[in-house]
Amino acid sequence: MYNEQGQSRDVEARLREIESLAKRPFCYLATIGRVTGKRHTIEIWFAIPPQGRTLYMLAGGRDRSDWVRNIRNNPEVEVRIADTTFKGTGRIIEDPEEDRLARRLVVAKYYGREKVASSGWEATSLPVAVDLDI
Repeated sequence: MYNEQGQSRDVEARLREIESLAKRPFCYLATIGRVTGKRHTIEIWFAIPPQGRTLYMLAGGRDRSDWVRNIRNNPEVEVRIADTTFKGTGRIIEDPEEDRLARRLVVAKYYGREKVASSGWEATSLPVAVDLDI
């Protein structure tokens, strides 16, 4: 069975689940270590747009962050929000429009404002996306 947009009811239910989980304060991102090959998990702030299937994060350490280096080496990740785990594909955001979206969503969620400062952490962090498999 499909909805008006041609999505299966399962996908529609999964998108509603993601939207409800997007309000949680943090997620756990698991990457595969580029040197050790072992699972590496961090707790991190995130934001997801309404009815979205892409999760956005900002790496304050930019390319120096282990988790960013791990994603560059192997983009297959897992994201746990509350008791729900998603598989996904991580990527460094290169598109300027998506960069602005990621920053705006994270700033709105955690600082309660729409405008991203022109300096400081929110302006200099590296935006990273995880496209969730649903």
